[in-house]
Amino acid sequence: MKAMILAAGRGERMRPLTDRTPKPLLRVGGKALIEHLIEALRAAGFRELVINYAHLGEQLVAHLAAGERHGVKIVWSGEPAGALETGGGIFQALPLLGKDHFLVVNGDIWTDYPFARLPASPLSLAHLVLVENPPQHPAGDFALEGDRVLDTGKSRLTFSGIGVYHPDLFRDCRPGAFPLAPVLRAAMRRGQVSGERYSGDWSDIGTPERLAILDCKLSQGG
Repeated sequence: MKAMILAAGRGERMRPLTDRTPKPLLRVGGKALIEHLIEALRAAGFRELVINYAHLGEQLVAHLAAGERHGVKIVWSGEPAGALETGGGIFQALPLLGKDHFLVVNGDIWTDYPFARLPASPLSLAHLVLVENPPQHPAGDFALEGDRVLDTGKSRLTFSGIGVYHPDLFRDCRPGAFPLAPVLRAAMRRGQVSGERYSGDWSDIGTPERLAILDCKLSQGG
């Protein structure tokens, strides 16, 4: 299974840090955010990665190149200025991801989630990893009932930014910028989205304050 890291976002909430540095290259615990993800993916057996880029993307390409230093093979998916949003970015990269299920992970998260436990060939079109709602997102995103992810329900959780998708999930999509959530919700209504709850460490690095907290934690060996 191939993996894609989403790294094209502008990182508006991280400004001024992201005025000169793309968000995935911001450093925590002595290395760039995206390097933590690449190392975790490699440890789980992923060797072929696709990474999209837009804002200051030349820095990402220069820093990671083809991935040799990290023991992986990176193929780059460049996007126009302003990027294509999550759905559009994945859709553009589909020719690079193959005909089977593939993993997508947000490039601005940190987690100790064991990627090797993800189902390589789920029966659903999408399999999402959900986490407890963080303070900045108390309402959550989706509900989990058994192994089914639903748009509505009592026990709402937050989408971690980790998902396994089949290309057919995007069958009705068209090139251009569009979000991923409506695509997932349409599949949920058809009963085609499975999921799991993860209770380990997970952080959405959306602000300089959360970046500093994580850096302190990792630097202290936490």
